[in-house]
Amino acid sequence: MTEDKLRDYERKRDTDSSGEPSAGGRKTSRGTRTSFVVQRHDASSLHFDLRLEIDGVLVSWAVPKGPSLNPSDKRLAHRTEDHPLDYVDFEGRIGEGYGAGTVVVWDTGTFDNLTEEDGEEVALAQALDHGHLKVELHGEKLSGGFALTHTRMGGDEANWLLVKVDDDGADRRRRPTSTQNESVLSGHINEDFEGDEG
Repeated sequence: MTEDKLRDYERKRDTDSSGEPSAGGRKTSRGTRTSFVVQRHDASSLHFDLRLEIDGVLVSWAVPKGPSLNPSDKRLAHRTEDHPLDYVDFEGRIGEGYGAGTVVVWDTGTFDNLTEEDGEEVALAQALDHGHLKVELHGEKLSGGFALTHTRMGGDEANWLLVKVDDDGADRRRRPTSTQNESVLSGHINEDFEGDEG
C-alpha cells in the first residue's frame, strides 16, 4: 500500500511548515511512462537526490557527489525514505527541521526498466528487493543506462552504488553536476530560494 510506504516520509517532517508535498497527493504517474527526478538539495551538505517512480512512490537515494556520466565513476547512493509522486516537480526552500535547505529540479524525465535475469525483465519492485536494478533515463541532463547496486558499504544497510552504463549516454569529460546547476523546470538555482520562508 502506498500509504504504508510513505509512513517514514510523514513521520520525519511537518509538511505544513516545511512546504513539501504531503503524502496524500496523487497516486499515479502524470503520464503513461514512469517518472524520475534528480533534485539538487543544498541542506546541511550539498547533495543530489535521485528518485525513481516505483509502485506509486518515488524510491529515493541521496547521492553526495551526484550522478556521473563517466562509467568509471562509482557514486555512493544512500537509500532514504520513499517520497510521494508530487515530489517529482517540487522545488523551493524546505523550512527548519528535517532536510532544511533549498531544492531545485536539476533533471527530470521518464525512465525504462532494463533489469533482466536470464533474459527476462525483472519487475522494479523485485529488483529493488534483490538489491540490483538497471534503468535507462530519458532526461535533459542525464540519458542512457544507470545501475544501482546494494553494497552495504561500511556496514550501512542503506548504502548503494550508482554507476553509469557505458553506452551512448556516457561521457568521460562532461561534469554536469558541477557545471549545470540550474533547474530544468524553472531555470532557478538553489541560491534563488535562500530568502524564501518555505
